[in-house]
Amino acid sequence: MSFGSRLLFAWGLFFRVLFDGQLAARLNRAESRASDPPQLDSAPDAEVSSEPEKAAGASPEELREAEHSGALRLLAMFQREGRLVDFLRQDVAAFDDADIGAAARVVHSGARKALSDHCELERCRSEDEGSTVTVAEGYDPAAVKLTGEVTGKPPFKGVLRHGGWRATSIKLPEVVGAHDAQVIAPAEVEL
Repeated sequence: MSFGSRLLFAWGLFFRVLFDGQLAARLNRAESRASDPPQLDSAPDAEVSSEPEKAAGASPEELREAEHSGALRLLAMFQREGRLVDFLRQDVAAFDDADIGAAARVVHSGARKALSDHCELERCRSEDEGSTVTVAEGYDPAAVKLTGEVTGKPPFKGVLRHGGWRATSIKLPEVVGAHDAQVIAPAEVEL
C-alpha cells in the first residue's frame, strides 16, 4: 500500500473512530490484545452520518463509497477552509521554523473554522488534564482509554492525561448528483 493510500486510509479511519464509538471500542479491545489483529469488518458499524446513499438496496460499491464519503467530505472542508491537505503534503524539512509556524497558524485557523462550523464536540471527561480522576465500574472503554499498569477491577484512580473528545453532532453538506467524494479539492486553472 503506497504512502498516499495509507495516509488517506488513516485519515478516514481517524474520523470513523472519532464518530463511531462501537468501532473505537472494538479497536481499543483489539489493541489491548496485541496478538490478535483487529477485525474491522466483523460487526456492523453505526456511523454518525446524514448520507442518503445508505438506503436499503444499495449496491456494495455504493455502500463502500458511502463509508468513506463523510470522512472525505470533512477532509475536503479542511482543505477548502485551511489548505490542510496542501500543508500535510508539503515537505517542510527545508523551511525554517518561522515559516512553518506562520503556515501552521493559517492552516489551524481555517481547519478550526471548518471543524466548528460542521461538528459539535464535547469532552469525554470534564476534569482538568493532570488532575486525579476515578474511573468507575461500567465505564465506557470507547470514551476512556486506560494506560500504564492496568491491573485488577474498577474503580481505577489515575491521572487524566487527555480529556478526550466526543462528537455530539456532525452537519456535513448533502451530496449533490454525481459528486465524486474522492476529489478533495479540484485542480484550479486560471485562464
